[in-house]
Amino acid sequence: MTSAVTTDTSARPGYGQLLRTPGALGFVLPGFAARLPFGMLTISILLLVQHTTGSYGSAGIVAAVTGISMALSAPLMGIFTDRFGQSAVLVPVVLAHSAAVSGLAALALAGAPVWALALAAVPTGASVPQVGPMVRARWAARLEGSPLLPTAAAFESVTDEFTFVVGPVLATALCTGVHPAAGLVTEATLTLLGGLLFAARRASQPTTHAPSATGEKRAFALSHPGLRVLIFAFLGIGAVFGGMQVSLAAFSNEMGNPGANGLLYGVFAAGNMIAGIAMGAVAWKIGPRRRLILGYVGLTAAASVLWAAHSMVLLGALGLVVGLFIAPALITGYTMVEQLVPANARTEAFTWLTGSIAFGQAVAVILAGRLTDAHGSSYGFMVPMAATALALTALLALRAKLAPQAPSRIVNASAAGTGAAGRAEAAPHAGTAPRAGATASATPSEAPAPASRNRVNERGMGHRVPVTVD
Repeated sequence: MTSAVTTDTSARPGYGQLLRTPGALGFVLPGFAARLPFGMLTISILLLVQHTTGSYGSAGIVAAVTGISMALSAPLMGIFTDRFGQSAVLVPVVLAHSAAVSGLAALALAGAPVWALALAAVPTGASVPQVGPMVRARWAARLEGSPLLPTAAAFESVTDEFTFVVGPVLATALCTGVHPAAGLVTEATLTLLGGLLFAARRASQPTTHAPSATGEKRAFALSHPGLRVLIFAFLGIGAVFGGMQVSLAAFSNEMGNPGANGLLYGVFAAGNMIAGIAMGAVAWKIGPRRRLILGYVGLTAAASVLWAAHSMVLLGALGLVVGLFIAPALITGYTMVEQLVPANARTEAFTWLTGSIAFGQAVAVILAGRLTDAHGSSYGFMVPMAATALALTALLALRAKLAPQAPSRIVNASAAGTGAAGRAEAAPHAGTAPRAGATASATPSEAPAPASRNRVNERGMGHRVPVTVD
């Protein structure tokens, strides 16, 4: 169980200050160990199935089924986590995932048909542990209302991208240099060990939010319109990941250097990591909605020229630029969750975004695999171009829904399910009639948050400079 920490808002938010947050290293380090395998999963499936079937299209189908299964199960896993706690969900999940991955690898090596591999991919994807959203939920619980929360979002993006630098390179090296199934075997082993280690860190887990004793229904994260807009945006980001993974692998084969795939994808992910580091070091004076749109415009423009690259050097440079624009969109989107979704549904909200990335990646893997088999890698790179353009169009059309909730609503909702605030609604806003059966006055635990805290939320989740919500 955690509680928000008080942070000196006069200090410049930075990574050093963030990591000095009490108890932070206790979940950051094991959280990284548990997330590293995630960067290995899709590329390991692609390389193994392509090796056993000789088709990028078939490999893309199996990888896509994995991603779709993960996208569908992630929000459910988030709901259970918010309700029952991270350890209660994570331990059985990592055990199931290790068994499912082992079964998929065995079937592929036995020459099973694609439909059998696709069936085995269902439990493989459905059991992917949602460690990233769990770590983000721990930060949100620790830093609620703090100017360090955007820095934590940037730090998490850097951590994610570091796994996508190391993961694909490691998986490619294992699959091409050791054994075609070595990537999946390593992924299953690391998931099991890292997941159990992270689950053991119970002290920093957020408060669980069991159903209210009054019988009131808990609002699901998807009921908040701003989150639905972010899901559209993250679908496009996922398509970039999926399209790049297939197309870079095919491009490397076309160039006669399959081992360069991991290097090219690592350069792409390194651009994301570099931009993430920069994002966390800046105290932004423009609103998060505008940052999200500007970052997405840059991402769409960069993804639109990938298909034209005809050399390793040029493709590496373009991939680096694409990575530089992914981080602003990802970090801002994850940071906006605190404004858009109450605390008792945040893990679920984070898993919707993670699942959206996985779903976009899955669809892109199928499309890019088909196009690559038929026409070559240049056509595979058109998938990120089209997906980001569609997502940007939706983001621009629906940007009004990204306006944050009133801060008092977020504070009151975040208290639901704990203590007295979980048993009764907070006092109504001034000028609003109380609901039937509610008293006109509030107990201390139900009182609205102090005005100073509301102002912090209105300034963009605690940025140290005034930020107008644009």
